[in-house]
Amino acid sequence: MNIPTGLRFCPSHEWVRLDGDIATVGISDHAQEELTDVVFVELPALGRTLDAGDPTAVVESVKAASDIYAPVGGEVVEVNLEVEADPSLVNTDPYGKGWIFKLRVKDAAEAATLMDAAAYQAHLS
Repeated sequence: MNIPTGLRFCPSHEWVRLDGDIATVGISDHAQEELTDVVFVELPALGRTLDAGDPTAVVESVKAASDIYAPVGGEVVEVNLEVEADPSLVNTDPYGKGWIFKLRVKDAAEAATLMDAAAYQAHLS
């Protein structure tokens, strides 16, 4: 699967897309392939304040449960209720409809420390 332009990645396989001070967060195509069939997504509470690296959400598959970590610090301003109702969106569209939550970012410079798509691809190999 092609990685959309502008995404940044954590070593733990979360991606982030910044739009102004709003960061959309999900898991990478590689992560969803490793998990296989996602059957449940536990979303974070709206208004929750996070630091980069905080465990924030949980994705469960038929194989395992996996914590999702905040790639950047901020406040949870939106959660993807579609993915809660249909967790398979994480598998079928991880960079689109399968996003998990959105943060109002404290410090946008944190995202610059994350890997770009090329560095993430190298990290996987």
